[in-house]
Amino acid sequence: MKLLTFHTERGLQVGIKTERGILDIAKAAGTYHTDDPSLQSIEQIVEGGVEVLESLTRLLTLASDADDDELWLAEDSLRLGPCVPQPGKIICVGLNYRKHAIESKLPIPESPVLFNKFANSIAAHEETIQLPKGTSQVDYEAELAIVIGKKAKHVSKENALEYVFGYCNANDLSARDLQNRTSQWLLGKSCDGFCPVGPYLVTSDEVDNPNDLRIRSYVGGEVRQDSNTGDMIFACDEIVSYISSYMTLEPGDIILTGTPEGVILGYPKEKQIWLAAGDEVTIEIEKLGRLTNRFQDEA
Repeated sequence: MKLLTFHTERGLQVGIKTERGILDIAKAAGTYHTDDPSLQSIEQIVEGGVEVLESLTRLLTLASDADDDELWLAEDSLRLGPCVPQPGKIICVGLNYRKHAIESKLPIPESPVLFNKFANSIAAHEETIQLPKGTSQVDYEAELAIVIGKKAKHVSKENALEYVFGYCNANDLSARDLQNRTSQWLLGKSCDGFCPVGPYLVTSDEVDNPNDLRIRSYVGGEVRQDSNTGDMIFACDEIVSYISSYMTLEPGDIILTGTPEGVILGYPKEKQIWLAAGDEVTIEIEKLGRLTNRFQDEA
C-alpha cells in the first residue's frame, strides 16, 4: 500500500495511491460509516500496524467496488504533505555506502556512524527548499528511509525488519561548509527543510527486500547518483538492530540509511558546483516513486 498526505482546509489528510487515483480515506470512511479515529493521520495508521492496515484494505475494497467518483482525487490536483509529517526521531547513518566513504576520503566504518536531524528539517514532495543565508555549499544525498512501525528495543538482526512499517525516499540535504565547520555534523544537516521525504510511504510488504533497490538522484534531469542499496556497508536489518540496542525505537521514527557515491562533495574541487536557486533535485528509489524539490535563496 502506498500512503500519502495532502493539504486541505481541514489540515493534512491521508490518501492511498491506486491506479484509479488517490482514495480520500476520510471521505471513504464517512461514506461507509467506518469513522475509525485510527485512520485520521499517518501517525495513527503507523502506530495501529497490521489491524489498521487491514481496515484500510477493507475500506479500499468497498470504495473500489462502488461507483462513487467523489471518493477519488487526481494526484496532480493535490498539494502533498510529507509522507511522515511528525516523526518522533530522525536518525541518520553516515558513510554507509562503501563507494561514498571512498569518495569522501574517509575510512570504511566498523560500526554505523549515527547522527540526527530534527522535525524542522521535514519537507514534502514538490516543496521549495530555502537555501540558508550563510552557507554556499548545499549538497544532495539520495537515501532510503526506514519508518518504524512497532516499539523496538534490543531486537535481533533476524527479526529487525518485522518492526518496520514501510519505506520512503529521502533527501539528506547537507550544507557541507556548516557540516565540516566543527567535528559535529548537526548544524549542516538540520537546517529548515533539509529532510524532504515522500511522496509515498510504501508499506514493507510492497517493498519486500529493502537491501536490493536501485537508488538514483538527478539534478536538473542529469543523473548524479546511480547505485543499489545492496552497496550498503550495514544493511537495513543490521541498522535497526544496532540502533535498538542503545535507544528505543518508536512507531513513526525515521532512519535514513546513507547515500551512495556521486554527491557534489565527492567531485574534484574544480568541478564542485553546489546547489543554487532554481535547481531541481529528484530522488528515485525502486518501488518508492520520485521525490522532487526545487531550491530558492532564503529571503
